[in-house]
Amino acid sequence: MIGAGCAGLAAAVRLSSAGAKVVVIEQAPRLGGRTTSFVDRHSGERLDNGQHVLFGCYNETYDLLRQIGSADQAPLQSTLSLTIAGGPDGRGHALHCPDLPSPWHLLLGLLMWDAVGISDRWSVRHLAHVLTSARRHGAAATAAKVDALLTVSQWLEQQHQTPQMRRWLWDPLVFAALNQRPEEAAARPFVRVLAEMFGPRPEDSAVGLPRVPLDDLVAAPAIRFIESHDGMLLTKRPAKIAMSGDRIAHVKVGEVLVRAGTVISAVPWHAFHALWEENLPLALTDIAAHASAMKSCPIVTVNLWFDCDVMGRDRPFVGLSDGTMHWFFGRNAIVGEGTHVSAVASGAVDILRLENDEVIARAEADARRALPGTRGATLTRALVVREPRATFSLAPDAPPRPSTITPLPGFLLAGDWTDTGLPATIEGAVRSGNAAAVATNR
Repeated sequence: MIGAGCAGLAAAVRLSSAGAKVVVIEQAPRLGGRTTSFVDRHSGERLDNGQHVLFGCYNETYDLLRQIGSADQAPLQSTLSLTIAGGPDGRGHALHCPDLPSPWHLLLGLLMWDAVGISDRWSVRHLAHVLTSARRHGAAATAAKVDALLTVSQWLEQQHQTPQMRRWLWDPLVFAALNQRPEEAAARPFVRVLAEMFGPRPEDSAVGLPRVPLDDLVAAPAIRFIESHDGMLLTKRPAKIAMSGDRIAHVKVGEVLVRAGTVISAVPWHAFHALWEENLPLALTDIAAHASAMKSCPIVTVNLWFDCDVMGRDRPFVGLSDGTMHWFFGRNAIVGEGTHVSAVASGAVDILRLENDEVIARAEADARRALPGTRGATLTRALVVREPRATFSLAPDAPPRPSTITPLPGFLLAGDWTDTGLPATIEGAVRSGNAAAVATNR
């Protein structure tokens, strides 16, 4: 297993539980890939490289967490409840979906939501056919019916969603789920997200926020599970695959040679070319070309520390309908300590290269408008975390995503960038890892 992100760890856990002896290789000193944590040298606090959110429809993710013993560290709401703030006064509007069968829980919740006018709320009825189709035919089949060339904005317009409804609800959800602007991202993966989130169970759309740093949620317990099943972890050294004719001879990790019947690559798209000791195998030429052509989308997180709790436990996260930042997460409400707010800007192309002071000023201004508790509070410190390659682009003209099974015998792919039908999410990564584990027996 090359790569110890969510995809690689999911595959390794599944294979280990089936009795296979797994070797996990990770070049980085930290595990978890793009869902990792680090120690803030100033405070000693362990921070995530970016806020990650789980949903009740993340069935395979929660299966993995239960297997490695950490599911209770990301508890779910009973049903979707969130607050979106915006406008000149930054007023927040709480959306709560009642515990009713889908799609009625969403329809009734939105009809009672006061962020937009009644005609805007009523426009959501045009999406009922998507949700009922998903219940009858499945989320994948429902999404497959969407024109692959449509952007999210174009699709929402076709569904008669008003500009206000898009600004206050759908656009924040697009940024959260796809990490890209609605006018740039393809509609098909967004429809897949909607069909899964608002599936047959009201809890499918419920939010789960990790109570612990991300490496304690996934990486550390997964490695403990793998090692308890006679698996091995090799870190801080790159993996190089050596070929013998048209087959894999071994994987070289420093001075160690690892021989295995199957090699699963769970590295991201931009690292695929670096796997090979010599020339890329001809059988993988198309996959490598498509991986090289994939564009990346950034996320910028601004960690803000105030001199008091500015969000409270009853409002752990708040979306913003207009501003530089898109979501605020109160670490005090989630973790239970500190006065720390994480401000997240998705698809953050416009601010990725700005100076830290400018990014912090924008995040603070948005926070003071959207979070009433900040208006009498003093900002004591801030830290900017940039992830230039947080996700891959989902533009309609993006290159095709590869399948799990490749033309090279004994070589499989895992990773959120493979053809899961989902955007770059933890659930997509876990599903890809499980698929690769299953494919080893074919």
